[in-house]
Amino acid sequence: MSALHVLIVDDELPARERLRALLAEIDSAEVAGEAATGEQALQLATSLSPSVVLLDVRMPGMDGIETAHHLSTLARPPAVIFTTAYDEYAIEAFDAQAIGYLLKPVRKEKLAAALAQAARLTGRELRAVAAAAATRRTHIAARNRDGVRLIPIEEILFFFAEQKYTTVRHAQGEDLIEDSLRTLEEEFGELFVRIHRNALVSTRHLDVIERSGEGQYFVRVRGCEQPLQVSRRMAGELRERFRI
Repeated sequence: MSALHVLIVDDELPARERLRALLAEIDSAEVAGEAATGEQALQLATSLSPSVVLLDVRMPGMDGIETAHHLSTLARPPAVIFTTAYDEYAIEAFDAQAIGYLLKPVRKEKLAAALAQAARLTGRELRAVAAAAATRRTHIAARNRDGVRLIPIEEILFFFAEQKYTTVRHAQGEDLIEDSLRTLEEEFGELFVRIHRNALVSTRHLDVIERSGEGQYFVRVRGCEQPLQVSRRMAGELRERFRI
């Protein structure tokens, strides 16, 4: 059986070095790479397609819980094993569909057992685990030819759906994502308002709601030059929500 390719993710160098040393003693595994942040982990997971990610929970910036949810959306999601010094994250870890949870300092026999469990998971089982992951993200991950771009939710102006892709317009430009408007609305409902069957607008960046002489409603979004049209079906809900 081929060795498991393992990506080590921890913001502390000594912790990464310890995991690398332990993996060197386990015949069934080899190190595919190392990352110090959640963003680096996503970039490397996209390019390296590791079998397993050993993922620290508490990291600066995007923590391990959210990183695990983004990893679960990859075309070939890896098995995630959390490593942490704090046992209060156990419930969140399994909500994030981790297949293992190891307390630091990690012991070789515990690590080997978790890796053995990961090796038994089939691709179908990993996809099922990924599909079950559900929590509200603080970033949207957009994959492009350069890897993965993480877009903070607070920087998103609006989502616009066209054919099978969704465009996310944000402070730095725009990207294509595969999330549907329906799933985005379910996840971020109170942060965005639907103005059209094809568009969700950030309430944070919504500047003004206008009405034309013909009775057509439009919204203006800060950071966006062109007004966005509101469908007649959504106009009533928009007026009620914003008391206009």
